[in-house]
Amino acid sequence: MPYDPSAFPPFAVTVDLVVLTVRRHALCALAVRRGEPPFQGRWALPGGFVRADEDLAQAAARELAEETGLRVHDPAVPAQDNGAHLEQLATYGDPKRDPRMRVVSVAHLALAPDLPAPRAGGDASNARWAPVEELLQQGGYGRDAEPGAPLAFDHAQILADGVERARSKIEYSSLATAFCPPEFTVGELRRVYEAVWGVALDPRNFHRKVTGTPGFLVPTGGTTTRQGGRPAQLFRAGGATLLNPPMLRPEV
Repeated sequence: MPYDPSAFPPFAVTVDLVVLTVRRHALCALAVRRGEPPFQGRWALPGGFVRADEDLAQAAARELAEETGLRVHDPAVPAQDNGAHLEQLATYGDPKRDPRMRVVSVAHLALAPDLPAPRAGGDASNARWAPVEELLQQGGYGRDAEPGAPLAFDHAQILADGVERARSKIEYSSLATAFCPPEFTVGELRRVYEAVWGVALDPRNFHRKVTGTPGFLVPTGGTTTRQGGRPAQLFRAGGATLLNPPMLRPEV
């Protein structure tokens, strides 16, 4: 039998982005308020439809640039100025996840250092950073601490999956440095782990672990007083992508 495209129901492919950063020592995600149906007025993750001439990585990079102004850098290269780590997270294909039609979403996780206030783009009427705990606990985001409506589509599940990916991956990889500027102190790196994991870590024990892990950090030879107090040694990400031994997450 010859192939007949009309014999199959149409469906679309989208990319959704879990964009995480650390702001004011808290793990935050980018949320956009939808300006058009469906779920008009509700908060959602940024994303959009994959264009006919794009592959998935290109679509995700385009959406990231449109929503944050960030370009994507090679995950094997230490964090660069105005760059972001981007990786594919998971695929979501519940037949009822989008009321418009059958839509399969390929979610991506993006990580970057402290980011500025976002700008709304596409069909979003507003955009802002929200602490992930607030988004995950309330299932939405409200102004002035008002109860938030659930996130649009299945974005609460996608966000939860993205946060857990980040929390687990910084245990065994150097991914935590993606939240840091190109040169950072051990204290700044520790605050990334504390923000992502939601725990307090012993400074001396943490310093011993990260500086003793082969290939994790490389001294730059410089110091900084930007955190106040005595000058602190500056480091950059080393060449290791996997940590041995791993940085195990404390049980809470």
